[in-house]
Amino acid sequence: MELVNLLQQSPAFFVGTVFVVGLMVGSFLNVVIYRLPVMMERDWKAQCREYTGEAEPEDEPPLTLARPASRCPHCGHRIRFYENIPVLSYLFLRGKCSSCAASISMRYPSIELLTGLLSAMVAWHFGFGWQAGAALLLTWALIALSMIDIDHQLLPDSITLPFLWLGLILSLFPVFADMRSSLIGAAAGYMSLWTIYQVFKLVTGKEGMGFGDFKLLALLGAWMGWQALPMIVLLSSAVGAVLGGTLIAIQGRDRHQPMPFGPYLAIAGWIALMWGDNISGAYLRWSGIAG
Repeated sequence: MELVNLLQQSPAFFVGTVFVVGLMVGSFLNVVIYRLPVMMERDWKAQCREYTGEAEPEDEPPLTLARPASRCPHCGHRIRFYENIPVLSYLFLRGKCSSCAASISMRYPSIELLTGLLSAMVAWHFGFGWQAGAALLLTWALIALSMIDIDHQLLPDSITLPFLWLGLILSLFPVFADMRSSLIGAAAGYMSLWTIYQVFKLVTGKEGMGFGDFKLLALLGAWMGWQALPMIVLLSSAVGAVLGGTLIAIQGRDRHQPMPFGPYLAIAGWIALMWGDNISGAYLRWSGIAG
């Protein structure tokens, strides 16, 4: 009880605590980002084998988000608990495995630090309360979805659908949007991108985006209501133009190479969650002055 009172009464302590929690969650997200697509692929293959009657492979070890324990991919060294402290272990080990000295990707501490920083921003913005708790869950889900989409051009239903339903449940109270806005937002979010997809496919014969993008926008509509959808779509287009152009300019990425749209939607959705009202207000003031 004293801890709860301290978190309520001291914004600095609350933000600092959430930052540390965010670092630890970021470590777990690294596991989710790597293992969940592998688990999904194994499940798809198992379903195919069941359909075709093929035998199950005997040498495939079980894989879940909890087991087996994390190991070095180069030498198989089991990562000890003190080697898995977010960010600090990476710095202490100087970015190398303690057993074989193979390099550890900067991506791991980067995701931990990103999750910690974004979590702290959420805590500072909303303050102690239900909104902060819900916004933290959404932030962590969007980070995982974005990274998986970057790696595999895949937005797992096992993340998008539960969070879509959670957004609808939160509208009962309401936390971010009322029930009517949330229901319309979920439906409109899905149908808008589905319609664009169908028109684009009809005109060009190509698929412009995946069904996971429809579900992600439906998720964001369920959390923030239909009123936020135009802003999210516009922001995602702007983020996509900036980041896509940057990748083409810096990395020489092929313009015709498909780019996942999920991260752009996720970034736009997070911005709308945090500062949507401010952005809308600033636009209305500007348009009023311009008029």
